[in-house]
Amino acid sequence: MKNKILKRLICTFSLVLISFSLFSFPLYNFKNDTLTSSGYKLRTVIIDAGHGEYAPPGVGGHYSRGASGSYSNERDVTLAIALKLQTAIEKDLEGVKVVLTRNTSEDVSWEKRSEIANESHGDVFISIHCNSLPDKVEYSHGRRIHVPDRSGKGVLLLVYGFHRTKEEESVIRKKLNEDEAVDETGNGGGDPNDPTTVILMNAIKTKYRKQSIHLADLINTEFVDHDGRHSDGVIEQGVLVLCHSAMPSVLVETGFINNPDDEAYLNSESGQDEIVASLVRALTNYKKEVEDAAE
Repeated sequence: MKNKILKRLICTFSLVLISFSLFSFPLYNFKNDTLTSSGYKLRTVIIDAGHGEYAPPGVGGHYSRGASGSYSNERDVTLAIALKLQTAIEKDLEGVKVVLTRNTSEDVSWEKRSEIANESHGDVFISIHCNSLPDKVEYSHGRRIHVPDRSGKGVLLLVYGFHRTKEEESVIRKKLNEDEAVDETGNGGGDPNDPTTVILMNAIKTKYRKQSIHLADLINTEFVDHDGRHSDGVIEQGVLVLCHSAMPSVLVETGFINNPDDEAYLNSESGQDEIVASLVRALTNYKKEVEDAAE
């Protein structure tokens, strides 16, 4: 028995434009998104506070405390911003709920973060981080010395790179199998040998990537144009937690915590409030666009 949703979607379009530049990120036109369901509403936003204090006993996965400044740590800053962002979204975006991947200092593996996002049926995944530059290596009297590099400043937006698409496919296929009844072959929505699935898989990957880049562009615009912050732009990177979350996903580097000015900003109430306000404005614009396109 063929997957009913796959059939309906394939009937709505005969050709999916999959070509997308690796080097330029044009704004996404949601009106051309043939996979936007009629009446679609953005309901669930996953907020991921990067890193954490320690690894829970008996739990596998890689854990990291993240970057640190002269007096603060990434794990604490990201949690503070995430909690404020949850409150602001649920206050200002009607009908939208927030799921946090962590709400305590305890660390969570990237596998668990992606699992939380997918099991919560998130519509958008935003991972909050703080940036840092490694020490510079200099030589003095024939000896290598490490000198802190505090020259980094401002924000950076990351989306997952094309080299991670195979991993994303497995996550999407799993989601299709969970959402649809399994047929007599044991396959269901994610049969990798079904041409229909291949076409749909490519369409979904392209949609998620375009929406991720567009959301990142919206966030970046708010940081630069509204807050006047320096930005290193939107770039692609092999971030596991992004490509393993089956939804549009963006990692936000909110500032360089090892830069004294950025560290003060990231730890201040006003700085955190400004970051949160920019993220909420970007999400508000994104929500309006995807929902208008679904009408």
